[in-house]
Amino acid sequence: MNRTTLFVDVILPLPVPGTFTYRVPFELNDVIKCGQRVVVQFGKKKIYTALVRRIHEEIPPNTPKYIISIVDEEPIVNKTQFIFWEWIAQYYMSTIGEVMNVALPQGLKLISESHIVLNSSFNPDSIALNENEYLITETLLNRKRLSISDVTSLTGLQKTYSLLKNMIDKNIIQIEEELSNSFKPKMETFISLSKNLQENEDQLKEIFEDLNKRAFKQLQLLMALINLTQNSAEAKLEVLQSELLKSVDANHAQLKAMEKKGILEISKKVSSRLSFGEASGEVKNIKLSDNQKNSLNEIKNCFKTKDVALFHGVTSSGKTEIYIKLIEEALQQKKQVLYLLPEIALTTQIIIRLQKYFGEKIGVYHSRYNQNEKVEIWNNVINQGNKEIPPYQIILGPRSALFLPYKNLGLIIVDEEHDNSYKQFDPAPRYNARDSAIYLANLHNAKTLLGSATPSIESYYNASHEKYGLVTLDKRYGGVQMPEILVADLKTESKRKTMRSHFSSFLLKHIDEALENQEQVILFQNRRGFSLRLECDTCNWIPECKHCDVTLTYHKSSNHLRCHYCGYSTSIPSQCPECHTTKIMMKGFGTEKVEEELAAIYPKANIVRMDLDTTRSKNAYQRIINDFENRKIDILVGTQMVTKGLDFDNVSIVGILNADNMLSYPDFRAPERSFQLMAQVSGRAGRKQKRGKVIIQSFNPYHSVIRDVIDNNYLKSYKDILLERRNFNYPPFYRLVEITMKHKDYNILNPAADELARQLRKVFEKNVLGPEYPIVKRIKNKYIKVILIKINRDRSLHNSKLRLQTKIEEFKKLRDYKSIQLSIDVDPM
Repeated sequence: MNRTTLFVDVILPLPVPGTFTYRVPFELNDVIKCGQRVVVQFGKKKIYTALVRRIHEEIPPNTPKYIISIVDEEPIVNKTQFIFWEWIAQYYMSTIGEVMNVALPQGLKLISESHIVLNSSFNPDSIALNENEYLITETLLNRKRLSISDVTSLTGLQKTYSLLKNMIDKNIIQIEEELSNSFKPKMETFISLSKNLQENEDQLKEIFEDLNKRAFKQLQLLMALINLTQNSAEAKLEVLQSELLKSVDANHAQLKAMEKKGILEISKKVSSRLSFGEASGEVKNIKLSDNQKNSLNEIKNCFKTKDVALFHGVTSSGKTEIYIKLIEEALQQKKQVLYLLPEIALTTQIIIRLQKYFGEKIGVYHSRYNQNEKVEIWNNVINQGNKEIPPYQIILGPRSALFLPYKNLGLIIVDEEHDNSYKQFDPAPRYNARDSAIYLANLHNAKTLLGSATPSIESYYNASHEKYGLVTLDKRYGGVQMPEILVADLKTESKRKTMRSHFSSFLLKHIDEALENQEQVILFQNRRGFSLRLECDTCNWIPECKHCDVTLTYHKSSNHLRCHYCGYSTSIPSQCPECHTTKIMMKGFGTEKVEEELAAIYPKANIVRMDLDTTRSKNAYQRIINDFENRKIDILVGTQMVTKGLDFDNVSIVGILNADNMLSYPDFRAPERSFQLMAQVSGRAGRKQKRGKVIIQSFNPYHSVIRDVIDNNYLKSYKDILLERRNFNYPPFYRLVEITMKHKDYNILNPAADELARQLRKVFEKNVLGPEYPIVKRIKNKYIKVILIKINRDRSLHNSKLRLQTKIEEFKKLRDYKSIQLSIDVDPM
């Protein structure tokens, strides 16, 4: 046994800075490794699973606790991941524990559960107990331990904290912590012929004869087992129990009887939850157009001198086929590929296209997978598969896929790189997956390709200043024309009274033509729900959320008013609580209302809605997209989910129902996002042989952004926005850091925010904006104030953040403001 005194620095899944040092018991010296999970006690009683970051012999100043046990035989996190996590924590001003919490799938976090047990010194006859205390102690005498939920069920109390605290103070009970593993491997039952019978044909014949006389169903099972093993495509000695029982309509009792007779052997084995596709095509058969070939060669040339390239390709230009060619080259070099997408909705179509060429080499990782499936994908990537489960060489997924344990990345593709879904908003770390992907690729000496039809201002600025390579593909594949973009002037139509609900006559005329020609329609409305608000027609009262300063949205399907910030819902009032009139009107409209009103106008059309409310289940995206591809849906109504990279060949009309909502949003990014959304949704029209049409409904048809969309003029839009950003000191010329402060009492929040801003101005001077209330100034009963700091690109971002962190730490020490909840967002979107 190695008797060297070893210590480990571990990362705890807590929002606390730095690592914590523990001592390694001598008996674990030979098995402890960096990247393993270990069980440690933190504080007086809490137990956590931590990750070993460093093993050393440096004696800490204070006597450290021992680690309790090691969870893993081999590391589950590698060295490159740790470096990546530490960069994210440093750059986005979060803690390494917060990064660990986001990075690890839930199934790899052992959960600490509190249980209560009787205190060893407790004497039931020595103290008077009330009814609930008596109930709990009597139960504990029989069951030894209870969870907190057990206590809730037993007493009927929703809040048991005060009850349990009193019992602890009286030395009746004590709290114990226990770790439970939430990951459960999938077990499947297999049936095989007993080894004796496999080697003894004479004995097998005797059993056949005996079963024929006494148990014919068992004979059928035996014959089915032999047929399934011998007649399979590949020789196998065992079959799934479910498959065998199904083949002869038998039951478990008959199998058990055969096991007792020594005819069969029943075993349980760990099985994969993951499904694998087969490749049905070859990459070499993909025929690229001359424009695509030129773009592919330009990307390769960019990668000779630069690590990052921006691929600006218009919608339907065939970017995916170029990605496939690049992926194939990376695989030939024995490298892994990460293909990032902004939305789960996009994985449905892309996975089918990639699987055609790469089959079982592709793994998909996203939040709709359950925790067990995520752990299996994690293990596959770190262990590079095994005989039963092939290794994933390509991982496809949204931003969370960044954190998988890659060993040999060669290429990262960030598709739709402009999309703000790549930004994590809450909880910390508030990282941007696009920017983080570039750093991750650098750690692996890999290349990063950013692709978009409407690149972000920052990425295009970096490319135009030669920080990134730039490749442009401005022709659609197959010579298909860009859609014709037309504007319906809502001001004119409203005056002429030609509007039908929220649809202009101009838009309805084109929808009529599309349906007559058996073509499909996509309508985009960036608000879900039925009505954006209810309003009293007499006194203008509007129902608001009782927890947030925001109006409630009416959802007709549930017949409730709902808050889209905290989830609070309430029933529809029968009368106005202010003036008691019953004249409560609906104002504004969301996707649910669009769907209903279209159904009244086109009763024979099949109309489906795609928004957060209709895609909550795991396979909802795939079902809607498949139905639309198979032309079972005539009109698809959706939020921005329908704008992102989806490829349909029968869409002739795209309608943007309310362009003004986007353009009037009070944010410096509004022009950029409006152009991107309108251009992206326009790209869904006419993607094959026929030129499509896009109808934009607006009260301001001559708005510069709308004109740029009509002209498909990204460069003009980019230059206009860049000039405005330069004039007002916004990205890409300045970096932004947003500080959000929250408190339930605005009388405490306001002076606290003023004090912090005053301290920050000593460092950043006039580049501190605020504090100001945001558009929604209260969420979940907490008031919010925001301070925005602009940091000139010429200044050191690292030093600026250190000075900012110092000021925040000084502020947190002020006794009056310790209750303020404070969060930092670097490069807010």
